[in-house]
Amino acid sequence: MAGKLNFTLQEYQEAATKWRSDLLMLPIIGCQDTLKYMTARPGIRYKEQVGALSGDAQFGPYKPSRSTDFNLNIDFRTLETFLGSVVAKFEPNSAVSTLLGQIGDTKGDGQMQAPTAKHVLALIAKSLSEHLNEAIWAGERNPNGDTTLDLFDGFDTITSKEITAGTIAASEGNYMKLTDAITNDNAVDIAKEILFSLDPRLRAQDLYMFCTQEFADAYNESYLLTHGGINYNTKYGQDTVEGSNGRLHIVPMYNKIGSKFIHICPKINMLVGYDQMGDIESVLVKEYEPFILSYIATMFFGVQFESIDKRRFKVVELAD
Repeated sequence: MAGKLNFTLQEYQEAATKWRSDLLMLPIIGCQDTLKYMTARPGIRYKEQVGALSGDAQFGPYKPSRSTDFNLNIDFRTLETFLGSVVAKFEPNSAVSTLLGQIGDTKGDGQMQAPTAKHVLALIAKSLSEHLNEAIWAGERNPNGDTTLDLFDGFDTITSKEITAGTIAASEGNYMKLTDAITNDNAVDIAKEILFSLDPRLRAQDLYMFCTQEFADAYNESYLLTHGGINYNTKYGQDTVEGSNGRLHIVPMYNKIGSKFIHICPKINMLVGYDQMGDIESVLVKEYEPFILSYIATMFFGVQFESIDKRRFKVVELAD
């Protein structure tokens, strides 16, 4: 068994070539706790125009001579993915030991679960997802940077730029700023204030309220204080905002920690772009120094709102 776990450089290189698509997809899969509430857009390399369509043509009483200009409106936005790279040095024996610890006993029936060179590379690939998760909200594009947070603008960064540009504003109906800090005493009232402020066409949809765990905890505590004696209050963890007919789902995200925004929109409006279909992305294994190998990979990644129209989107900025 020990001999089988002493993989050669060639075995790692062959695994990287054979399982390239799977290894490139693992960082994406590792972000599923976040991405399951969003819409994936594979095949995006660099820039692609996205947007929501609307028009003002309408039915009227039948008249053969009547015609109307449709006035098609397209709210174009740019979903941009950026090519990122990683060179991760690893010591093969340590990586194998880690895998053995994860799968337990490799004797008897456990022999079938003994790790391969592919599993070692998968361990490295999946570990990259943690930093992608962090950047989905807080990332800020810096071409000269060295971390995932520098690779692309996250949703919070995009939001801040749109607020500065005036495209997200109270006058546009897609923005509000809270005047009071959220506490265990007022969280339910604030959540209802947010709900009642939504455009009726937005409120009629199945929506996610992307927030911090802190807000979700405050809402649960506030709900307990204000609804403790009500017979339909059968659980502590509230997953929708009271009064939304179960449509406004509270979605706390650990990677939103420190965020000053709460975002409200349907799943289709939160776009996550990556490629996975082209030949520019790659996975390689090289040896540049004795006993140490380098996992080298490139991949595209980026996020964007499909629309910031008040009928599809609203952002709430927390009180200073």
